[in-house]
Amino acid sequence: MGSEVQYPGMIQTDHSVEFRTKGRWIKIPAIQVNDDTLIATGKRLRIAKIRGEEMREKAIEAPELYIDALKKNRARLKADIFTFAQKLPATDQIFPYRMERESIAAIPLVTFKQWWEGLPQESRKNTRRSQKRGVTLAIRRLDPDVVEGIRGVNDDSPTRQGAKNAYYGLTSEETVKRYGEFEGRCDFICAYSGEEMIGFLHLVYRENVAAILNLVVKPSQLDKRPANALVTKAVEICEPRGISHITYGNYNYGNKRDSSLREFKIRNGFEEVLVPRYYVPLTLWGRISMAMNLHRGLIGILPPSVIAFGLRARAVWYKKFRTPV
Repeated sequence: MGSEVQYPGMIQTDHSVEFRTKGRWIKIPAIQVNDDTLIATGKRLRIAKIRGEEMREKAIEAPELYIDALKKNRARLKADIFTFAQKLPATDQIFPYRMERESIAAIPLVTFKQWWEGLPQESRKNTRRSQKRGVTLAIRRLDPDVVEGIRGVNDDSPTRQGAKNAYYGLTSEETVKRYGEFEGRCDFICAYSGEEMIGFLHLVYRENVAAILNLVVKPSQLDKRPANALVTKAVEICEPRGISHITYGNYNYGNKRDSSLREFKIRNGFEEVLVPRYYVPLTLWGRISMAMNLHRGLIGILPPSVIAFGLRARAVWYKKFRTPV
């Protein structure tokens, strides 16, 4: 078991988790607090958060438990700041910590009909086009056939949105490790052209909220509009479950504004919902960094025009120097 400390919950300090970076898996230190895993990232400024917080089923009720664990086990993670966010549909501030509004992309779901009729005409046409062009949909679990289908989708291009595709070249075992974490409370909506999987949407259920963890289609099959069909199916299956919101990452990422992904979200009925995200300094450097807004990272500090230029330059660089011939 290793060393344990008794707080209002159980703390396990001799814990680690695996991450894939630069084509290999590495282990990083972690603290297990009840059923949550705390990790810290960053070099000069280390920010701690709950691993997989965005897919956590319940809202955080006792943040002081995590703060105490991080302070008393600082040698383990060396964290300077702890951050956590509230869970939809709660949008009013609850806790007395420094709070900033986080931009979430969400479909406030009342009925499928209301969502569908609120879409732009072109989006509805794209969904119908996918049907006319032979795209079929199936709700699947992560069985061996789906694993190989996902690998085929991810391996269709070594880049994604102008950057390196982190899922490119994964083995079957690595694919299961990446996509199997939420087995039992998720669905894989798979799009097929004949027998070939050409796209998939990984939907994770968080009580009355559903979160799109991954939505990927083969670039070579974009003309069949599978992405529109996948979102439509997700909304369709969420309505009878009483889902109040379907989320899909952030609406705005810091000062990063315009992007093809953001436009896709808008065209498919996603709106910006602002939820409280809290930041708690754990060290003097953490307090200084928060006073200088360094906790926001570069995309939270740099002007939107500079970020847009950097993204374009990165896309060109990857296309010219990193894409295999």
